[in-house]
Amino acid sequence: MVKENLHQSVEVIYKKVDKCPLVNLQLSFFQMVYVISGSGFLHINGNAISYQTGNLMLLTPNDYHTFDITIPTEFLLVKLNSEYVRNYKSKSIDHIECLLHYASHLSGCILKRKADEYLVKSISESLVYAINNKDIYDEDLITHYVNALIVIAARNIAKIKPTGVLESSDKRVLEIINYIQANIYFPQKIKISIIAAKFDISETYLGSYFKNHCGETIQSFVSNYKIRLIEHRLRFSDMRINEIVEEFGFSDESHLNKFFKKHKDISLTGYRKAKVLVN
Repeated sequence: MVKENLHQSVEVIYKKVDKCPLVNLQLSFFQMVYVISGSGFLHINGNAISYQTGNLMLLTPNDYHTFDITIPTEFLLVKLNSEYVRNYKSKSIDHIECLLHYASHLSGCILKRKADEYLVKSISESLVYAINNKDIYDEDLITHYVNALIVIAARNIAKIKPTGVLESSDKRVLEIINYIQANIYFPQKIKISIIAAKFDISETYLGSYFKNHCGETIQSFVSNYKIRLIEHRLRFSDMRINEIVEEFGFSDESHLNKFFKKHKDISLTGYRKAKVLVN
């Protein structure tokens, strides 16, 4: 397996290829892949998914992949390091990282809104033009285009039901999930009593309601989601343990370590060292 690193916050690359130059490539960053033209298969984490012109795909730092080119393909690659994604803020979306991490179990085209297909095509054309025609303020312009793609990706991912959520589930359970994702760094806001009050559901009913629609308890959903983000910090960032403690609102390092070891059966430092050796 080949590991690829990114040495800047954002990088945008245009490529036209007739075969994949690397196989089993693992990224240390997020990457949006837009198919300008062509078709083939994306082999990701052991699964094969077809792609075609107009598809927008998302690869996360946990993924390993290979492109199997059937028809020569033009790709627009938008690479984002984890710090850029983590620090991204907008007026209405303050949990972009959570949404993109949630997408790591997804594969194939993430575009679910027909109107967004035209938006992404237009933005991609503008990015390719900016790459090929250098001019003043290009860096700022490219950043705005990339941020637009991030928001489009986020709102399409938000419309995809998480694994375990039934097709018949009503809108409210998805709103609860979105609320948890948005406030995962604020323990006080995701207490059962607070969630129940916000969505006008009794605490007793909330537990059974969430489990019936999602296949797991709300406490399990919160814990697993938090563990997933902490794993990412340990694997792909230089954050110190005390910084992770502060970010996720744990009382101290002992509290975080106990929580992590309960779910992963290994200490924080042990997990980080093990991943360094593997990578």
